[in-house]
Amino acid sequence: MPLESLIMFAVAAVFGLAGAWMLFELRRPQGPARVYVYRMAGIMAVSLAVVLAFSAHAMWQWATP
Repeated sequence: MPLESLIMFAVAAVFGLAGAWMLFELRRPQGPARVYVYRMAGIMAVSLAVVLAFSAHAMWQWATP
């Protein structure tokens, strides 16, 4: 596996965990502004993690002879 793919997988994991944590925090009662920000940022972080993971997997497949 190329180093670039490993880095992309690591970044995807970080964003996925951060986004999941933000969405998990919505289980507790919070103010409307915090709910809005956590929901938007959490969903975007998880989406970024999915896209990065797909891209890293594709790059890994292209690099394999």
